[in-house]
Order: sequence, then structure tokens, then C-alpha cells
Amino acid sequence: MRILHVSWEYPPLVYGGLGRHLHGLAEAQAAEGHEVVVVTQRPEGTAHDEVVAGVRVVRAAYEPLRLTEPELLGWVDGLGRALARAGLGSGWCPQVVHAHDWVVGGAARRLRDGFGVPLVSTLHATEAGRHQGWLPGDLSRAIHRREWRLTVDSRRAIVCSEAMRTDVETLFSVPHDDLDVVPAGIDAAAWRAPVRSVREARRQYAGEGPLLVTASRLEWEKGVHTLLDAMPRLRRRFPGLRLVVAGRGSQLDALTEQARRMRLGRAVCFMGWLPEERLAALLAAADVVVLPSVYEPFGLVALEAAAQRAPLVVAATGGLAETVEDGVTGRTATPLDPISFADVVTEVLRDPTATQRQVRAMSRRLRSVHDWTAVAVRTVGVYQRALADDAPRPRRRLVLREGNQLRP
Repeated sequence: MRILHVSWEYPPLVYGGLGRHLHGLAEAQAAEGHEVVVVTQRPEGTAHDEVVAGVRVVRAAYEPLRLTEPELLGWVDGLGRALARAGLGSGWCPQVVHAHDWVVGGAARRLRDGFGVPLVSTLHATEAGRHQGWLPGDLSRAIHRREWRLTVDSRRAIVCSEAMRTDVETLFSVPHDDLDVVPAGIDAAAWRAPVRSVREARRQYAGEGPLLVTASRLEWEKGVHTLLDAMPRLRRRFPGLRLVVAGRGSQLDALTEQARRMRLGRAVCFMGWLPEERLAALLAAADVVVLPSVYEPFGLVALEAAAQRAPLVVAATGGLAETVEDGVTGRTATPLDPISFADVVTEVLRDPTATQRQVRAMSRRLRSVHDWTAVAVRTVGVYQRALADDAPRPRRRLVLREGNQLRP
């Protein structure tokens, strides 16, 4: 099958889990014999058009990302036009266009119409979900509209968990049968860090007590503030315990100030964004990887930590609660509850036998559910259903949340 992926991030340009997910999916599809092209933006120093691991990557030169509210939507619109021109000018015609999130919705629509092929979309998250069901301002409402428009334009939509399926059904009135759940994947063998790198990470970051690690974008919905609130209790139980925070985002200054205000000092280290090799080593060095998200459609870091055989404590929310079964493949704690996180982390550290049993069960899950070949096959099945289904779609309402009211 000829597959065209459209994304605003793809290695070496990666902002978060979306880029890593598409990277694994595209290469797995190519390895299965499909003709795969990715259209994405072009960071400085990269080729305009090249083949990497069997995937043709066509990059559109465009100005760097702008995250300020007055400029973001204009930047997105310009990027969409650039991506569409790059795809239509590639000299190649796909059988299906696959869009990854609302940022490339406009580009995907132009490519769908230009090539005359079905559009499939993956919604990796929703704006309302990030804000716990609220749309707090004009920008949030505009993003919500664009997410809805992408689902309307798509023949089928893919989500990464049953929790996301419920959200998308509710928020955008998407019929249940038009949504497909395809979990994220990982090449566990490729993610294993070298022993030497793990030892160095341990030497550099671990103190006299246990080492905790969390890795995410530093945004409110990732819940790192909850983990910081749990630290004093954990430090009393485990003197010398340290926490390393990997990631970047708009909440870095607030989290740094929170740690200073709590006098955590050297007990907390903010590392910023880490390349895959260093992140893998850090996760492998951890006594526990803690993911305290308030909102998490899936939580790719959970798979990356599991590939390092790191014990997991995650918030019982969204896709995390589906991936990590409490007491079976890891442990779960109550979102936004620092006492719960402190107590569960304590149980994990004090019961190594049960913890290692859970680590082994999670490793088996990686091989059976999250292998990239299996994910690629399931995704191609969605394309095939999209190609076979040309029935007209009923008109759907856009729902906006204002205050406590839902209105069309």
C-alpha cells in the first residue's frame, strides 16, 4: 500500500511522543513492504528529500515553531500550506493520507483533495482533555474546532486507548464504529540502554537512597507538581532519595520555583530535554519511574521505561491505566494526590519481589501488544477499512464547552 503520513514532527525534529510514535510506525510499515512517505517540516541541517530506513521523508522548509497565542494559529496555517505543497509536488500519489493531530489538519485536507484519496487521522490528544474538560480561552476553543474539523474530514479516526475513544466520541460526536483503537508501539530491544551508560547515569544522579525518574513535557497536565509535593514524605522514609525530571515545557519555571520553595535542593534535578540514548539510560538507572499525569491519552514513556525493565508507578488515568494494570504490570496511584503517590512508591521500593514480578509481566506485554509490527498491521487494517467504506457521513455538530455548559 502507498501511505502518506503528514506530521509537524518527525526525527530529528521531535517535540514529544507524537514524533517518536510516527517514527516507529512509519519504519515498521516500510519493513512490512509498504511504500511509505512522511511529509513534515524541515529543521536546519536536514535534507529536503531523503530515504531513511525505507521511509521517504519529504521536508518543507518553514520558520521555527511559534508558541505564543497570537501567532500560533497563523504559524499552523502557514505550515499547512507548506506541507501540502511539498506533498503535492513529490511526484508520487498515495492510496491513503494519514494525518497526525490537528496541527496538520489543513495540510491533510489539501492533500486528500489533491490526490483524491481517503483521509485517516490519528488524534494523539485533545485540547479539552489537556484542560480536564474545559476550554479556558479563545485559543483553546479554536484548537477544539480544528480537532473537530479533522474528525469530520477523516474517513476513519485512530486513537491510542479506549479512554481516548470515549473522549473523541463525546467531544466530537464521532460514531463509535468510525473510531479504531490502535495502541502505541515500541522496539524494546532497540531501546535497551548499554550497561555502561546505565552505570554512568546511576553514578551521576543517584544519591545514597533510591533514584526516582519522571520524563514528560513540563505542562500542568503531566502532574510533575504532584510528584514534587510527594517528595518530603518520600525523603523522610528514604533518606538520600533523589528525583530526576527530564523534559521541557511552559511549567519549568513554576516547577523549579516549587522545588526551591519546598527546600528540596539537590534532591530534585531538572535535566531538560534528553536525546533518546541518554533518556533510555536514565530510565534504566531508575529504581522507580513515576508518571503522575493528570491527563494522558496513552503515555509512551511508560513503554520506554518498561523496555528498560524499570518499575512503574503511574497515575490511574486515561491510557496509562489501561497500559499499567495495578499490581500486575506496575502500580497506579490517584491523580493529583501526593500522599497516594508517596505511599505507592514506598510499597514498590519495599517489596522488590512483587516489583520484579510486575516488571516481567510488563515486558511480556511489550512483546505481545506493543510490538511495532503488530501496530503497523493494525494501522494498515484501518486504511483498508477506509478504502472500502465510501458511504456518506451524516453532518455532525461541533460542541463547545463554556463555563459549565455544553452548547452546539
